[in-house]
Amino acid sequence: MTTAFERGTDGPKVIVVGVDGSDSSLRAAAYASGLARRQNALLAVVYVQPLVPAGAAMGAPIADTTGEIAEGLAEEIRAAAERVRDIWTVRWEFHTLRGDAYGGLVSAADSLKADAVVVGASESAGHRIVGSVAVRLVKAGRWPVTVVP
Repeated sequence: MTTAFERGTDGPKVIVVGVDGSDSSLRAAAYASGLARRQNALLAVVYVQPLVPAGAAMGAPIADTTGEIAEGLAEEIRAAAERVRDIWTVRWEFHTLRGDAYGGLVSAADSLKADAVVVGASESAGHRIVGSVAVRLVKAGRWPVTVVP
């Protein structure tokens, strides 16, 4: 008999955290890391590289810049994990996708069968009009979402 996938029945097994280099996203990563450690869950750290219309780039190598940000974030996370290696261990993976932050986090959470999503609070004033990624994730109602200030 095959049992269907059931989210979060015995506590989270996969926690997705969105990072973009902002202070609030790094606090979200630290919070999610502690949660993953206590729950013995996999921490999936996700950076969504923004897509920039070709005309907006004005010849600037935007793809290279976002790739460098992804590499920098991955290195920062590796360094943080190494610093606490003898104190506690967290199983983690780093994923980078291209697109809008909301769509990328939804895609990652779905493909990884996430039990929870953690994001930092928006630091952008424009999100009061359009809606922040965190609010959109909560409204999607597909996972428990924790918003870290």
